[in-house]
This record gives sequence, structure tokens and C-alpha cells, in this order.
Amino acid sequence: MTDELRALNARFIHNFITNDVGSHDAILHPDFICITPTGARVGRANYLEAWATGFDAGRIPYYDYRDEKIDVFGDTALVRSTNKRVGSKDGVETVGMTMYTDIYVRRDGAWKCIQAQITPVAPAHYPPDDTIVRKYIKGHAQS
Repeated sequence: MTDELRALNARFIHNFITNDVGSHDAILHPDFICITPTGARVGRANYLEAWATGFDAGRIPYYDYRDEKIDVFGDTALVRSTNKRVGSKDGVETVGMTMYTDIYVRRDGAWKCIQAQITPVAPAHYPPDDTIVRKYIKGHAQS
């Protein structure tokens, strides 16, 4: 069961990197909501609209997800991980991390993400590089 959720988490991230709205739409629950780092609630339609252009390898030359933790409670699962992003704008590089918690529910044998919540991580709490699950350089997955 956790292998299936681990694969869904990898797909979730890959969908972001590739701006794949169709694949992402397929893993979202009809009542999906995203809670942004500022506390805004974004409904499914607006979330998917933003998904189409959310990642730009020119602005985000490095991206990874790390420190993955998955817990299953019956037909509900918490998928948590941290993203590291290196951004570049006007020649200025920035580094930041956000932790996300994706809540999945299992209905009719399929896991669907019903909520994603994103929280900024202070540098003192950055997970170490040895917890990296997968990294992307200029939008390409590294092995």
C-alpha cells in the first residue's frame, strides 16, 4: 500500500515538473483543495489552471523532494515530504524549502488526493541531502 502511495507521490511531483494537467487531474479527488503557504484556499479548478504553468525550468533550475514519510490510517493516508527549490531571477539565486502534506482517501480501490497543504520550512529545519528521493535539474529527473 505504501508503495502505491510512494508512486503517486512521485507522479504528483513529476506532473508538477512537466506541467502535466491531465495526469494530475486523474489523481485528484473531485473535492480537492490546496492550502498555500500564505493560508489561501485554492479550489480544484483554479489549482489545475495554475498547474499548467507552475513549473518553469528557466526560473527553477534545481528542484528535489526529500524526507518522504507516508502513514496510512485505514482509507486515509498522509503523504509528507519536503521540496528544495533553487530559483534564479535576474541573475539572483534563491534557495528555499517547503514541506507538504497531501491527504489521500481511498474510494472504490483507488487513492485520490483530497487536500494538499504547503508550509515554508526555516533553514534550521531543512532535511539533509541524504534524504533526497529524486532531484530534477533544468526539469530533467536525475538518477
